[in-house]
Amino acid sequence: MLLTRREAIAGCGGGLAMLTGLPAVAQAAYPSRTIKMIVPYPAGGTTDFLGRLVADQLKTGLGATVIVENKPGAGTTLGADQVARAEPDGYTLLMATSTTLAINKTLYKKLPYDPVKDFAPIALVAGVPFALIVNPSIPAKTLSEFIAYAKSTPGLAYGSAGNGSPQHLGAEMLKAAAGIDIRHVPYRGSVPAMLDVIAGHIPFMVVDLQPALQQIREGKVRVLGVTTPKRVAVAPDIPTLAEAGLPGFELVAWQGVVAPAGMPRPIVDLLAAQIAKLMADPATREKLTVISLEPLAASTPDSFAAFIKTDVERWADIVRNSGVEPE
Repeated sequence: MLLTRREAIAGCGGGLAMLTGLPAVAQAAYPSRTIKMIVPYPAGGTTDFLGRLVADQLKTGLGATVIVENKPGAGTTLGADQVARAEPDGYTLLMATSTTLAINKTLYKKLPYDPVKDFAPIALVAGVPFALIVNPSIPAKTLSEFIAYAKSTPGLAYGSAGNGSPQHLGAEMLKAAAGIDIRHVPYRGSVPAMLDVIAGHIPFMVVDLQPALQQIREGKVRVLGVTTPKRVAVAPDIPTLAEAGLPGFELVAWQGVVAPAGMPRPIVDLLAAQIAKLMADPATREKLTVISLEPLAASTPDSFAAFIKTDVERWADIVRNSGVEPE
């Protein structure tokens, strides 16, 4: 599925050609003050890492002062609403996720922002695989053993990055596919939840692989499978959940940069060009691959906007099928 979506995004290519024709006045006038990158999650997680990576590129490429502000809470809606209400002048950006711009549309009955109308899409950055991890004290070394254990222990608690997050939906997908009875404990970010898995306060979770990979390698948590259609290149020894016993199981999210709607197109294109430069850098792509993120094919603001509209529908199906009730 991700390959098809990636190809669709890349198929909108050619739009980057317009970037060379930016008005000189726009480039000269912007940026003239500090740019703020809002990350709607705590520091230390995947979104924070990517937000800081993009911020560093903007600092270098534009000669700008860029600060990263972590504003977690309410399923990313706090940070997203702040950006949606900001002046569309290019000085407030959002490191957005599938949760922010796709899942929340179905998850919340009264979302404080419209994912399609209230933002100016700039660029996709990376795809995010997930993994099923358990505390090493859990007597399960394989997916089938874990399912058997969960069936013998009804109400087993699991953590997530928040209600309606991909981590939450992934666990609910697991619940439905495996026929197990589990209980959700939401956190303000995947890293705090993972730390409680490590400490043994909660027994398991579906976590984004990037912050968990080192913990897995150090034996602080045990991994039972990844949620991607194919094994992750940096960890080929970890089976997919599909091949481990749940055929067809797939969960891959994405991350991208947006700004308030109404931002001048020359500024949108200028920022998109910097992110495209970052994502075309072999060293950056290798860095992302090594930490288990998937660098996405070059997108344009227009192709990203079209992608968001279709992904709202895709995640709506996942939310409905998971049984999660809209808030």
